[in-house]
Amino acid sequence: MEFKIVRANETDAAVMADIIERVWNVIDDKQWFVADDIEYTTRILCANHGLGYKAIEMDHNTAAGIFIVSFPGMKEENLGRDIGLSGGELEKVAHMESVAILPAYRGNGLQYALMQRGEADLRKMGYRYLMCTVHPDNSYSKNNIIRQGYEVVLTKEKYGGYIRDILLKKLF
Repeated sequence: MEFKIVRANETDAAVMADIIERVWNVIDDKQWFVADDIEYTTRILCANHGLGYKAIEMDHNTAAGIFIVSFPGMKEENLGRDIGLSGGELEKVAHMESVAILPAYRGNGLQYALMQRGEADLRKMGYRYLMCTVHPDNSYSKNNIIRQGYEVVLTKEKYGGYIRDILLKKLF
């Protein structure tokens, strides 16, 4: 299979939310993935609160997976606050939010490809701190993220009671 990674826009919100829901439905341990809903996805894509990406399977022109980046700015949920960033540094934090790959397309390096595309765009936009969270036992995602240069900087409760590793990659 061949894939292309494309930037999503507001018209893709429903497709992206559907993929997230479909992936969440087949996860055995629901603690591993906090699924973004259609309202959140739409807000990210429509109000310049972030970026979205789709992995498209070329033969059938089908969305195989998605990736959402958010710009938390000065909001309380900015993961930079968890590691002691303040002031203008918080404005340079991007959250690598949700990656969801449909089961039929796993094993093709799509999580890596989606995140790399997002990172390239964020670098051009001047972001310096890429941060994300992952369940400590989700070794596939965690190892994929670490392979891209992220480090676990903290483990704590997030999202209303879910234990998460917080990972950081600095762009300079």
